[in-house]
Amino acid sequence: MRASHADRERAVDVLKAGFAEGRLAQAEYEQRMGRAYQAQTHAELQMLVADLPQGPVPQAQFTPRPAVPATFLPQMPMPQPTNGSATGALVCGLIAPFTWGLTSIPAVILGHKARAEIRRTGERGDGQAVAGLVLGWLGIGAWALFFLVMALLAVTRA
Repeated sequence: MRASHADRERAVDVLKAGFAEGRLAQAEYEQRMGRAYQAQTHAELQMLVADLPQGPVPQAQFTPRPAVPATFLPQMPMPQPTNGSATGALVCGLIAPFTWGLTSIPAVILGHKARAEIRRTGERGDGQAVAGLVLGWLGIGAWALFFLVMALLAVTRA
C-alpha cells in the first residue's frame, strides 16, 4: 500500500523521538530521515521504525482485507431500541406546564405502559418512562391542590 504524506510524518515523529532518547546516532538518524521522506510504501516506513520502542505506524493499516465475504463475518449485536411509549411519556410530562397540565394524564398512562413493555421486551428507556411518570403525577397533584384550595375558598366564603 502506498504511503501518504501523513504516514511519512508519523514515521519521522517516531524517528525524532528515538533520536531524542539517544536510541539513534546522528548519522543513522539523518539517514533514516532521508529514507522516510523518500519512502513510497507503508512497508518501507515500517522497516525504518520497527526497532524503536514507539513502534511502526499502527498495524491495522497494513492488514489485507479478509477474503471471506461480509455475509460470513461475525456481526456486532444491535443495541436495543428505546421504547416509544417511554419517549412519549417524557414528552407529555415535559410539556405539561405549557398545556396547563392537560398532558399529565397521558404522561402517567404512557409511563406505566412503557415500564411494562420494557420489562417484557428488554428495550431501553426506563429512565424516560420514570421521568414521564414523575412529571405526570406532579401535574396531577398540582391540579388536585388547585381544586382543593378552590373548594376550601368556596366553603369559607359560604
